[in-house]
Order: sequence, then C-alpha cells, then structure tokens
Amino acid sequence: MVMFMVDGSGANIWQVLLFGAAALLIVFIFKPGIKTAFQQSKEAENKDWMGLLLPIGVVVLFVLLLISLV
Repeated sequence: MVMFMVDGSGANIWQVLLFGAAALLIVFIFKPGIKTAFQQSKEAENKDWMGLLLPIGVVVLFVLLLISLV
C-alpha cells in the first residue's frame, strides 16, 4: 500500500481510495493502446528490433567512452 506521509501519520482512507480510482482510470484510458501494442509486437519482424537496439548500443558505447576518459 502506498503511504502518504503528509503530517506524520498514515494515509487516510480517502487518499487510498483516490489513488486506487486514479490507477483504475489510467488503466482504462490506456487499455486500447496497450492491446494494440501487444498485437503489433506479435507481428513485428527482427528488423524492427534493430531500431531499438542500435540507439541503446550507441548510448552504452558513449557511456563507456566517457567512463574511460575519467
């Protein structure tokens, strides 16, 4: 459970209910997009992964370069 420590005491029941309602609202808002993303990931090809792995690899190499310069 998430505790809001505003005045040193635990979370009030209205804070917990508000947090739960906000979490449910976020799930319902993003549900269609999440469903579409899962369908597209099943149809993805191997070349699509290169679009993700190449920038990550460049960043890792750049960080290693910066570490070696220190």
